[in-house]
Amino acid sequence: MSGTKGITAFKSALQAAALMGVSSLALGGQAQAQSLSDAATTALMQASDLSGVTVEGQTQRLESPRYAAPVLDTPQTITVVDARVMEQQNLLGLRDVLSTLPGITFGAGEGGGGYGDSINLRGYSANNDIGTDGVRDSAQYSRTDPFNLDQIEVTNGANSVYGGAGAVGGTINLISKRAQGTNRTAISIGAGTDAYGRVTADTDRQITDGVALRLNVMMHENDVAGRDVERFSRWGFAPSLAFGLGSPTVVTLNYLHQEDDNIPQYGVPFAINAFNPGGLVNGANAERYYGWRNLDRQLIEVDQLTAIIDHAINENLSLRNLTRAQQVEQDAVITNIGGTTCMPNGINAYTGAACAPAGTRNFGANGTTNFRNSFNELLYNQTDLTAEFTTGGWEHTLVAGVALTQENYDLDNGSPLYNANGTRPAIPNQSLANPDSLWTGPVNFIRTGHTEAELENQALYVFDAIELTDQWELNGGVRFERNETTALIQTFSPTTGAVTATTRTVNEDDLLSYRVGLVFKPIENASIYAAYGNSERPAQVSVVVGGGCTVTSCNADPEEAENYEVGVKWDTMDGALSLTAALFRNERSAFLVPSAIAGETDRLEGASRVDGIALGASGLITENWSVFANYTFLESELLQDVANALLATSFRRGDPLPNTPEQSFSVWTTYEPVHGLLLGYGATYQGEFTFSRPAAGAPLAYTDAYWVHRAMVSYGVTDNLALQLNVNNIFDEEYYTRVRNNTGNGWATPGEGRSFVLSANLRY
Repeated sequence: MSGTKGITAFKSALQAAALMGVSSLALGGQAQAQSLSDAATTALMQASDLSGVTVEGQTQRLESPRYAAPVLDTPQTITVVDARVMEQQNLLGLRDVLSTLPGITFGAGEGGGGYGDSINLRGYSANNDIGTDGVRDSAQYSRTDPFNLDQIEVTNGANSVYGGAGAVGGTINLISKRAQGTNRTAISIGAGTDAYGRVTADTDRQITDGVALRLNVMMHENDVAGRDVERFSRWGFAPSLAFGLGSPTVVTLNYLHQEDDNIPQYGVPFAINAFNPGGLVNGANAERYYGWRNLDRQLIEVDQLTAIIDHAINENLSLRNLTRAQQVEQDAVITNIGGTTCMPNGINAYTGAACAPAGTRNFGANGTTNFRNSFNELLYNQTDLTAEFTTGGWEHTLVAGVALTQENYDLDNGSPLYNANGTRPAIPNQSLANPDSLWTGPVNFIRTGHTEAELENQALYVFDAIELTDQWELNGGVRFERNETTALIQTFSPTTGAVTATTRTVNEDDLLSYRVGLVFKPIENASIYAAYGNSERPAQVSVVVGGGCTVTSCNADPEEAENYEVGVKWDTMDGALSLTAALFRNERSAFLVPSAIAGETDRLEGASRVDGIALGASGLITENWSVFANYTFLESELLQDVANALLATSFRRGDPLPNTPEQSFSVWTTYEPVHGLLLGYGATYQGEFTFSRPAAGAPLAYTDAYWVHRAMVSYGVTDNLALQLNVNNIFDEEYYTRVRNNTGNGWATPGEGRSFVLSANLRY
């Protein structure tokens, strides 16, 4: 990876591009932008008009052709975060965006899968359910920047009929920007506290009739408010070239390249138990760095090439093909929060045992600094045929398709904390209050593990939205897929390099998923629906082997999950404001648990359930007042976590699910008191959640609930130039995310402190 050199080289190119006007930050959006009046849009100066949103009148459609009906008539809770909302709040990275949505929490993002995005959606892991333009992106890395995104679509509830194998809690789809020939350009330059600096540019130009070129570029760096060491630095560019615009056949070529050079936030010592009920370990400092600042790193390089062909055979029949080749490389060195954490009172924060010396952190004999060099390769092809026709008085919008996936994964892992002969050096204790994060011992990167894995998936699917009458619609789909994974896992002696163990695993499954919903439209702009869908999750759902199947689980049948949902959607105020409400049950009816017989294949005898309510509002309340708000209530329960033969030994039955807050809420609202002045305010509430009960009779531990507030002021200096000030975490709230609370160790990532960013946004 080119790292710092690449960033330095790119600065000059980016500055030249900005001066030439080849650019801009796309603030254009969907849920709100589609309903703004012309006068309000001009006054707000927040929309780039470069958005690729598909809107029919006031009816919003999702990017994927698998959704045969508009959002209003799709019987499922779908939350869309458009570019406008992201830019107004200055949200950076997938975690930043999703943290403003209720019902989503984050895991530590480490371990077998590697350091990166670890997402819990409606009580269940969605790590393997993140996609771009409808294509699953299963690499475990941090998706750090939205510079090339039009919107993010979150489909809630079990839905592998849409997303493919897995999708127990839902799917997250990132929508890329595409060339449209709008002849508009936007440039954004920002600076702020904590060494914040950002330049983005987005230009969309018609070259000749039917041919358009769009270019997005980005350079960004920042430290983290309230933290001593963490730093994020990245650059990227994304050209898009479209041929045949305005004709029956449109060919679009998209490319994305992004490089990150980060010192990541892993966490600080954290424990919620009888010995340390406060969360942050007594004596620790949330501002300090508990790794090795001269060793820890996260280098990411993403290359993604996509070709999309849209062909209208006639006004009722169209064909679409999407082909993608992608590579993701990640070179990560991460220091875990492990070993013995001895509080100032001489007590181990996790076990309650006496320890010495007091007020220190002992890494242990083997240390906890590891490297993971991973390489993910994806080849994907999807073809969809969409047909509109009438049979027996029923109007159909039918989508039939086939998708072919080939993924390869390669991983080397080990540690840099070795002597040259492969023995471990002595690792000094760290002060708990003021750790010395500079490693001065020997550094020898020695590989102790290697993994090679391959995944092949072939899928056939059919969706149909059937208009039975003017008021009744039937919406459904079925998907059949063949999922095959193979993996070779080796471990090596650090002193000799000899192979000490080899494991080969194979998982092959035929998966059938489906969804059906009945929609009643009392009026044209409202729908009432009831729906049912399922998901099937194979033992090895992703090419990333960490956390996947083992010799005792690879032969097990796929896990099962179901989603039941009733809801209401209403596009009121002439379509300017969308209101939604849903009551749902997401049930993991059969997941793998160890058999009572040693060595026997794991059994599908685990079960859990999440019942909930989801409320949403998006759009304009008045011509000058917009809102984007969501609320989720989740009541979760672990029904069974052991094999049937071990039911008498289970002590977790009836507990809430880990990392699943009962209540969460977010709102972002803007108001224009006078022409050209826009005021914005946002708040996010994260309710308390618990973890797995550590032992029989032990009490459940709960995190603290918290509020985070943010604000924005934008002023239109001219018709083309606006200044925008963002304040994040207005009240400097102390809170923690990505919490791990084990019996022997624990850590959490401190939330970012108060910060200020001033941006200049130019559009023409």
